[in-house]
Amino acid sequence: MKKNLWLLAICQGLFLTNNVTFIAINGLVGLSLAPLGWMATLPVMGYVVGGALSTSLVARTQMAWGRKASFQLGLLVGLMSALLCAYAAFEKNFWLLVSATVIAGYYNANAQLYRFAAAELADAPSREKAVSLVMAGGLLGAVLGPNLAANTKGILSVPFAGAYFALAGVAMLSMAAMAFLQFPPAPAKTSTGGGRPLREIMRQPVFVVAAIGGALGFGVMNLLMAATPIAMQQCKLPFSDIALVLEWHVIGMFAPGFFTGHLIKRFGTLPIMGVGVALMLLCIGVALSGADLHQFLAALFLLGVGWNFLFTGSTTLALQTYRPEEKDRAQGALNFFVFATMAVTSFASGALVTTRGWQLLNLGSLLPVAVTAAALIWLTLRQRQPQV
Repeated sequence: MKKNLWLLAICQGLFLTNNVTFIAINGLVGLSLAPLGWMATLPVMGYVVGGALSTSLVARTQMAWGRKASFQLGLLVGLMSALLCAYAAFEKNFWLLVSATVIAGYYNANAQLYRFAAAELADAPSREKAVSLVMAGGLLGAVLGPNLAANTKGILSVPFAGAYFALAGVAMLSMAAMAFLQFPPAPAKTSTGGGRPLREIMRQPVFVVAAIGGALGFGVMNLLMAATPIAMQQCKLPFSDIALVLEWHVIGMFAPGFFTGHLIKRFGTLPIMGVGVALMLLCIGVALSGADLHQFLAALFLLGVGWNFLFTGSTTLALQTYRPEEKDRAQGALNFFVFATMAVTSFASGALVTTRGWQLLNLGSLLPVAVTAAALIWLTLRQRQPQV
């Protein structure tokens, strides 16, 4: 079990290497190629739109072929799409770049299920710690992603083309790690057709709050993170500073993974999610205080830690809402909400930061944070009511 969890954590880290590098470079490559400035983050948006469009297909491949084969297929798509991104950069073809990132979304949708697969590799009392440990594997991405982008952006004649080739190598490494991973067999299908209808699962209050926490928490994080490289470039900060800020942001996202599971076991899921909301509010306050390097650094670090508490808590909360035979469609629905929200925020981040500025972008992020806080309060009060 431990070997499988560590291998899955490595795959999670390599997946985050891909994501962080995409965030670091796609907005800047998009800005250099886009016909209009507000289109700069369309390649970032393409990645999450592709993920949203792929959730149903991924759920079907997971049911038909199992975790391992589906994950390997996702990695193969990630490899090919990285090469297509490199070709688009050489050809200076903006719309081909956007199309390549949409295709890469299939890999994104697959790898977003690593955290749920972690729970299946552990016994019931250890599920929170297993999810947290695999999430902590993202630290590998925190170190590799920004440094990979910084050290490969100029190795070829076309800026950032080398980074896309490097991502193809990252996908191959992940395929090698996945080859040694063993997942438990899928639960046998029951005579009732594999559990409750999705609509019934989604009507549960706990599912609703898990979906809100995961989708809006990821949405706010993506809104601010995707806009940061462009905002820092507008402030005349060098790319080395952008890479540093993203590195500490991703450290904030995944370093708490070594203890978030313990905190959830001790204090409960909803209180830890509440702390995540509070940290996101603090991030916005720091971001609104100015636009120097130390303010970008502190705000994005707080954003990362807040996201970790909120998203790990949401994942743990969601585990209560479905039976083993229902996992594929329930997890697919949860990921669809995440990707749909991220698609909106990916587009909004580029449009707002290039037309309205960093300050208004942060003010706008207060609304989804407030909605998440209200959902947590609602579920907490509901659970405290005496059961009839």
